[in-house]
Amino acid sequence: AGLSWITILRKRENFRKAFDGFDPDKIAAYSEKDVENLLQDAGIIRNRQKINAAIKNAKQTIELRKEGGLAKYFWNWLDGKPLVNQWESMDEIPAKTDLSDAISKDMKKRGFGFVGSVTIYAHMQAAGLVNDHLVSCPEY
Repeated sequence: AGLSWITILRKRENFRKAFDGFDPDKIAAYSEKDVENLLQDAGIIRNRQKINAAIKNAKQTIELRKEGGLAKYFWNWLDGKPLVNQWESMDEIPAKTDLSDAISKDMKKRGFGFVGSVTIYAHMQAAGLVNDHLVSCPEY
């Protein structure tokens, strides 16, 4: 959240290693000592609030298992079908939508952190929940 995608992508493998392969069960169990170790890891973004949010989000992800899991949570917002937009130019593609606003608000209410509407919309695009490829794109 709040950083460029390229910055994160360049550090992706460092994050994967530092955060135990993104395993929410392992991350949810992190101690203050683990946080301090992460703050010393030059291969990741060393921001205490973001690290603590990752731990909190892992715990909330585990809580969502009671409702079928994180994937089901997101797909329920779309009745299980991806939203397919018909953009003709990059200028048309929004950074956030009313739907990402609603999901963000709900996730914050559930205790997730660093889940603003722009971050949620980017997740929706990356996870295939929304197709924002231009109609001229072969991936459309």
